[in-house]
Amino acid sequence: MREENVKQPLLGRKKYHDNCPGCKVDRAKELSEGQGVPIKNLVIIWILVLSCALPISSLFPFLYFMVRDFNIAKTEADISSYAGYIGSSFMLGRCLTSVLWGVVADRYGRKPVMFTGVVVVVIFNTLFGLSTSFWMALTTRFLLGSLNGMLGPVKAYATEIFRDEHHALGLSTISAAWGTGLIIGPALGGYLAQPVEKYPHLFSKGSIWDKFPYLLPNLVISAVAFLVIICCFWIPETLHTHSFSDESVEDAETLENGNSGAGKDMTTQKNENLLLNWPLMSSIIVYCVFSLWSVSPRKLGGLNFSTNDVGNVLSITGVAMIIYQISVYPFVVRACGPVGIARITGMLSIPLLQSYPFIALLSGVALTIVIVTASILKNILSTTIITGLFLLQNRAVEQHQRGAANGISMTGMSLFKAIGPATGGAVLTWSQKRMDASFLPGTNMVFFVLNIIEAIGIIMMFKPFLAEKKKTQSDQLQ
Repeated sequence: MREENVKQPLLGRKKYHDNCPGCKVDRAKELSEGQGVPIKNLVIIWILVLSCALPISSLFPFLYFMVRDFNIAKTEADISSYAGYIGSSFMLGRCLTSVLWGVVADRYGRKPVMFTGVVVVVIFNTLFGLSTSFWMALTTRFLLGSLNGMLGPVKAYATEIFRDEHHALGLSTISAAWGTGLIIGPALGGYLAQPVEKYPHLFSKGSIWDKFPYLLPNLVISAVAFLVIICCFWIPETLHTHSFSDESVEDAETLENGNSGAGKDMTTQKNENLLLNWPLMSSIIVYCVFSLWSVSPRKLGGLNFSTNDVGNVLSITGVAMIIYQISVYPFVVRACGPVGIARITGMLSIPLLQSYPFIALLSGVALTIVIVTASILKNILSTTIITGLFLLQNRAVEQHQRGAANGISMTGMSLFKAIGPATGGAVLTWSQKRMDASFLPGTNMVFFVLNIIEAIGIIMMFKPFLAEKKKTQSDQLQ
C-alpha cells in the first residue's frame, strides 16, 4: 500500500495515511481534478443545512396562536412577549454552546456533530409540536438550539470536502440552503398548523391533530430530518486523525527504503489562541455587523401582500438564488476574489436598501416586478457578502481548529441577531413618531440607519481592519 501511495504521479509530494478518513477525502479530491463540480458533495451540504434551517423559523406563523392556547398570558399584549421568549430561546441556546460543539468537531470529527445535530432536530422539534405548556415549549426550543451545534462544523466541512477551486461554491451552497430553509420553514408552519380548522375534510375533530394543533408542521420537518439521518451514515468524515509535520514528505526513494520519517509525522499541531488570530477575528466581526444589518424589521412599507403573494415572491427568489449559486457565483469569485466581490456587493446594497420605502408607492404589476427584482438582488448581494466572509474565516485557521473558529463565528452572529430585532423594533417605533419630519420621515429613517451599519461593515472590509491569512506550507499539506 505504501508503494501505491508514493508512485501515483497524481499524488505529488503529499503523503496520505491509509487509516485516516481525512486523507481518504483528500486523495479523492486530488484524483478528481478536472472532473467538474462534485454534485454529490453539494447535495450532502444542501440536505444537512436544510434540515438545520427548517425548524428555526417554522414556528413564527403559528407561535402567537400557540402561546394564546397555553393560556399563560393575561392580556393580548403579553402574548407577544411570551412568544418573543420562545422565539429567542433557540438563539440563546445556540449562542451558549456553539464554541463547545466546534471544539468537539475538531477533536472527534465533523460527522458525529452533524449526525447528532440532525437527531436533535428529530427529537426536540417533534416535542415542541407536542408542547402543552409555555415552559415545555420554551425548554424544547432552548434544547433544540443548544444541542444542535451543526451549523458551525458544516461550514468547516464544506471547506474540507471540496477542492480549493470549489470552496466558494460549497460555502455559497450553505448560504443558499439556509435561505431556502428559512423560506420553506414558515410556509410549512403557516399551511400545516391547526389542520383541523383549515382542512376539516382531512383531519377530524377529536384526533391527535385536534389535541396537538401545531404538531403537523413540526412532524413533517422531523420526518425530513429523519431521512437526512439515514443519509448521514454514508457521508465521509473529513477530519484528519494523524499528526502533521511542517516538513514535506521525502522523495519516493527514501520511502521505498523504509525510512519514511514517521517520527516527523507525529509532530503535534500547535493550538493557537483563536481570539488573537486577527485574520479570523476581523472577518468574524465584519460578519456579525452584516448579520445585524440583514435582520431588518419585516413590517415595513405597508405593501399589504397576501400570504400567497409573499410565497410567490420567495419562490422566485429561491430559484434565482440556486441558479446564481451554481452558475454565476463561482466565476465571479474567481474573477474578483471573495473580498473584492464582497466589497462591491456591499456598496451596491446601499442604494438598493434605501430604495425600499419608495417601492411601497407603486401598485399593480409594477409593484410585483419591482418587489421580485429587489428580493432577488437583496438575497444575492447578502449571500455574496456572507459567503466571502465564510471563506476568509475558514482559511484563517488550520483544520484542527476550524470547528472552534466557526463556533466563535456562530456565537457572535447569534448575539448580534438577538440584538438586531430589538434594536430594529426600537428604531421603527421612533420612526413612526416622526412621520411628518422634514429629514427622512417615517421608515426612511429606519433604512438610513441600516445603511449606516452597512457602510461601517464595508469600511471594515478594507485594510488595515480586515486581514487575510496567507496560505502556508502546513496548510497545503492538509
